[in-house]
Amino acid sequence: MTSTLTTGQRALLEAALHERRRALDQAIARHQGVSRAEHAREVLLQDGDDAPQRDSDREVDLALTDREMVELGEVSRALLRVHAPEFGLCSDCGAEIPFDRLRLEPWALRCVTCQARAEARP
Repeated sequence: MTSTLTTGQRALLEAALHERRRALDQAIARHQGVSRAEHAREVLLQDGDDAPQRDSDREVDLALTDREMVELGEVSRALLRVHAPEFGLCSDCGAEIPFDRLRLEPWALRCVTCQARAEARP
């Protein structure tokens, strides 16, 4: 099956993917060279007056960095397939993923229905 995305739509999605990849690269570069363990150690060595808050901040920061890495992989894989005929088709049911959904999340692999079903699985 082939997606009905136009050349112009694919170009817009490709540009959005490149922009998101740049943003993720910049965010990750801010953390570059600092492993999770090193980051935790840095926080522990800081003034202990607000240690519980710093612990919470560290966990949030680490979770965000992990999420950024996952998203970077998704964006990179989408860039590899943006010009493939099946780009824009749901990987589960084969239906067209609406362009409006792809504009919001150009790395989306599933239509809204299949994505909701996938997220509902335990």
